[in-house]
Amino acid sequence: MAEENNTNTPSDATSSKPKSKKYRKDKPWDNEDIDHWKIDPFTREDNPYSFTEESSFATLFPKYRENYLKEVWPHVTKALEKVGIGCLLDLVEGSMTVKTTRKTFDPYIILKARDLIKLLARSVPFPQAVKILDDGVSCDIIKIGNMIRSKERFVKRRQRLIGPNGSTLKAIELLTQCYVMVQGNTVSAMGSYKSLKEVRRIVIDCLKNVHPIYHIKELMIKRELAKDPKLKNESWDRFLPHFKKQNVKRPKKQIKKKEYTPFPPPQTPRKVDLQLESGEYFLKPKAKAAREMEKKKEKRKENTLKRKAEREKAFVPPVEDVPKRKKRKAKTDSSQYVE
Repeated sequence: MAEENNTNTPSDATSSKPKSKKYRKDKPWDNEDIDHWKIDPFTREDNPYSFTEESSFATLFPKYRENYLKEVWPHVTKALEKVGIGCLLDLVEGSMTVKTTRKTFDPYIILKARDLIKLLARSVPFPQAVKILDDGVSCDIIKIGNMIRSKERFVKRRQRLIGPNGSTLKAIELLTQCYVMVQGNTVSAMGSYKSLKEVRRIVIDCLKNVHPIYHIKELMIKRELAKDPKLKNESWDRFLPHFKKQNVKRPKKQIKKKEYTPFPPPQTPRKVDLQLESGEYFLKPKAKAAREMEKKKEKRKENTLKRKAEREKAFVPPVEDVPKRKKRKAKTDSSQYVE
């Protein structure tokens, strides 16, 4: 019986493993102390060789950014030289170009440099735009110009995204941990991929007439729920607000029906006809000029009188409210009521 028990133990050990990992041996990286999600920085040792082909990207910038880019360009070249990227500013064409050099070792850095010049073209200040070269920071340029036909609606909704004194935009930045810049027909955002997704959703919904405050409320609730470890593996739908769409009924304009008449409306008199009626048509040019001068003088007099009246209003004393005195009731003699 003892021998039978001993023979069964190895089969029990193999049966505990799934079939896919039946013959798998333990690897040196199968250790709980190792962080598999950690992204190590890409160094020169990882790629000691230079690239065989040159890659380059160019982007145009508006005229109003020319003076700022002239001042900042030496700092841009310094920042890009550190990562082995060459750059060129063409003021004639109004373009910025970045390209790989023999010193370039990171294959992805050219895409980061492309994003840098795009952000500079979209009015993002240089100290903020340089952060795109760091690992874990990405950008998203959202085009909002073609979403709404009406120019007035577009301006109103874009202002709604910024909020009074930029308060709404600041709230979005704090909750999403992103940098957001609204400029013209684009919205530039910088941050992690997850937070950029949230920013894009808020911006597009705002231009679709969904107020950003609803998303801000939702993000605030999510941030508080994330602190609770018990709710980590549960659905948060019951905590999140569900807003119903409300169609506001606007009063319809009442169109007055005109009475039908078979006759056409009377013809409006021409300028010449009016001059013939008043007799101005037959006047000599000198008399016409004198008449026009008289009309101008009369208008001037009217305007001066109006201005005088407005000035004198400041010196007119305000009407004082005189407090009303309470009428004293006549005292009744007690002797009248004594029998």
